[in-house]
Amino acid sequence: MSSTTLNTFANKVVKSGQLFLLSADDEYLVVDSVEYAETDVMPIFSSKEAATALCSDDWAEYQVAQIAVEDFFEQWLPELDKDGIMLGIDLDIELQGEEVEAFTFGKALADHEI
Repeated sequence: MSSTTLNTFANKVVKSGQLFLLSADDEYLVVDSVEYAETDVMPIFSSKEAATALCSDDWAEYQVAQIAVEDFFEQWLPELDKDGIMLGIDLDIELQGEEVEAFTFGKALADHEI
C-alpha cells in the first residue's frame, strides 16, 4: 500500500473525526480482496459521497453508516485484526483502491494522534 494514500486517508478521517461504512440490516459490507486470495476486505471511506457511490447495483440495499474514528479505533480495529479482515480505503465502484491490514491502519491513526 502506498504510505502516501494511507497517511492522506488517516489525516482526513482524524481531522473530521468520522469515517463511513456501508451497512444493510445491521450487517456491514465485506467483499473479497482484489489483491489477496481468500481474504475479506471491509470498505471504509473518508467521505459520505465516496461511500454513497457504491450504493448501487449489487449494493443498492446498503446505506451509508457514519462511525466516529475513535470508536472505530478502539472497538472495531481489534476485532477486524483478530479476524484477519483487511480495510479497503476509499474503494471505487470496481472495488479498486488500497487494501491495508487493520493493524497498519490503526498505527496510521495513532500516528495522526487520534
